[in-house]
Amino acid sequence: MTDFNKILDKAKELEAKMKESQEKIKQIRAEGISGSNSVKIILDGEGEMQKISISDEIIKEQKSIIEDLIIAAHNNAKSKLKAKTNEEISKATGGFGIPGFKWPI
Repeated sequence: MTDFNKILDKAKELEAKMKESQEKIKQIRAEGISGSNSVKIILDGEGEMQKISISDEIIKEQKSIIEDLIIAAHNNAKSKLKAKTNEEISKATGGFGIPGFKWPI
């Protein structure tokens, strides 16, 4: 087998692993919290918000405070999601070494 054939085989293997990884990523859920659990947001693996919970106590606060807490919880969830998706991609691409590859989230 020539080196080119080995490269093609590795590319096909990587493609299959990436497809499997993408399906796993869709199933990931990341929860972000802020304000001592006053606001909770759950994002799916594609970054879509699936749920938001706001405590009764925080509803009494000023609108601007609630807005800031929602943003903070969303950013917290997004950060966790990025870490989880990067971990999943690393599993799929482990050993292939794709420099500079970033998941689009």
